[in-house]
Amino acid sequence: MGSGSSSVQTSQLVAAALITLAAVARAAGTAPTENARIEYLLGVVASLHDARFIRNGSAYDSAAAVDHMRTKLRIAGSHVKTAEDFIRYCASESSVSGKPYEIRFADGRVVYSADFLRQKLREFDKQREGPD
Repeated sequence: MGSGSSSVQTSQLVAAALITLAAVARAAGTAPTENARIEYLLGVVASLHDARFIRNGSAYDSAAAVDHMRTKLRIAGSHVKTAEDFIRYCASESSVSGKPYEIRFADGRVVYSADFLRQKLREFDKQREGPD
């Protein structure tokens, strides 16, 4: 097989994945635009390699934080219809203790996860709206 064949296969895999993602989002009652907003937030968390995510007093890296949020998203199921629901149900506090999740940045600054993600979501939405 040549490299052109590999490129076509990759494109087909990407297309199939996007179609599957859209179908799953619709089946779960989440609009594709809301799913994109949720995936954006998960991507933001994943990109914070130097930060620590504080959950119930323990610190976790960004990969563990994303895994935990994805698990909570699967468990929440149809309760999560919007990115705001995702923040509320999956990314703001422990469902066990009720303690808020925090993010500790490399410079020592600590913020509530919910506040940080809401700000990032506002920035994302504003960017998608485009210039005035």
